[in-house]
Amino acid sequence: MNNQNIIHQFQRIMQDFKAVQDSQTTLTELMIPSYSNFGGKIHGGIILSLMDKVAYVCAAKHSDGYCITASIDVVDFLAPVEVGDLVSLMASVNYVGNTSMIIGIRVISENLKTQVKKHTNTSYFTMVAIGDDHKPKVVPGLILKSADDVRRFAQSLNRKKLKANYKKDEASIKDDYTDAQCVTLLKGERCQISL
Repeated sequence: MNNQNIIHQFQRIMQDFKAVQDSQTTLTELMIPSYSNFGGKIHGGIILSLMDKVAYVCAAKHSDGYCITASIDVVDFLAPVEVGDLVSLMASVNYVGNTSMIIGIRVISENLKTQVKKHTNTSYFTMVAIGDDHKPKVVPGLILKSADDVRRFAQSLNRKKLKANYKKDEASIKDDYTDAQCVTLLKGERCQISL
């Protein structure tokens, strides 16, 4: 095989992969009074909506097309977001399968007066690429260029395995609870059984 063929083959393979940095996305928005809940803080649903938006953009950039949200694995609300804060949502492709991508999202709020920044949320969205035929399509592989990229990919792989094990365990115990077992399990809990 001559050098030209090797170079051509390498270029073709590399087209099927993209670096993490190629699709990293940051969405920044000012938190206005209409976003607040009854407690005067920004409503969690607003933050979730913005997370879904930034996850979509990140996944669409990586897959070069339309994507849907398949699941939200974890949403940790670490600190409240205040009206007037500037919120930045940073999304990155942490893991790719055949048709799915796990998008890691970190949310930072900044008080513009005091310039104090808070890490307010972390989340992991599983997005699936959809082709023109409305079926899942294969996404490019991921080029890991840093130790953080490698760590995030490995953590996502582990999180995916834990989720699969949890689903398997949940399915296996679904029908195992008799009425008597439930009553025994609930003893000492803060509930009253009133059938």
